[in-house]
Amino acid sequence: MASRQEEKERRRRERLEAEQAAAKTASRKRTLQLAGGAALAVIVIAVIAVVALAGGGGSDKVDTSNLAKTATAAGCTFKSYPAEGRTHTTGKVKYKTNPPTSGNHNPTPAQDGIYAPGNEPQPENYVHSLEHGRVEFEYKPGTPQSQIAQLQKIALEPFKGSAGYHVLMFQNNTKMPSQFALAAWTKLLTCKALTSKSMDVMRQFRKAYTDKGPEFIP
Repeated sequence: MASRQEEKERRRRERLEAEQAAAKTASRKRTLQLAGGAALAVIVIAVIAVVALAGGGGSDKVDTSNLAKTATAAGCTFKSYPAEGRTHTTGKVKYKTNPPTSGNHNPTPAQDGIYAPGNEPQPENYVHSLEHGRVEFEYKPGTPQSQIAQLQKIALEPFKGSAGYHVLMFQNNTKMPSQFALAAWTKLLTCKALTSKSMDVMRQFRKAYTDKGPEFIP
């Protein structure tokens, strides 16, 4: 009798041990699945971040097919250029467009804002800002203060919920031939004068190319 009881107890212990082992295995699988899921989520978030940073800003599309024609009608000129490079350098760079629209640049970008004449950033710094999707408003040295004020008013108009959003405005320091210029990455709008039509084209340019550089930096 005692022998049968011991056998039953032995089998019960083996069954319990087997069930506990199965439960531990299932628990490990769940932990691995959760960890794998978390890792996958981190990877997905990282990929999204990289795409956002590397691919320019936003998915909002603006029709620019008629921008060149509209610019011409307003006494302005709109041009699109091939990218000249994106390498960081601490030296001087000779750019192919005037004012510059792309190319190798200083590691430190120029900050957003309105710059007083004589305090404008260097081309190598503001080209880096263009890479980050900024739009730059430039005016020729000697421009009357009243016209500078008009241009500044346009530059500071609210966009994406913020006044002066991702804009730099400064006196040109590259001896550009035009009186006024708006630059974005590989894009350039130049105007001879400030008129209602040319200012409207400037607004269109800003709307079309803000946050459209190869790197999106908030």
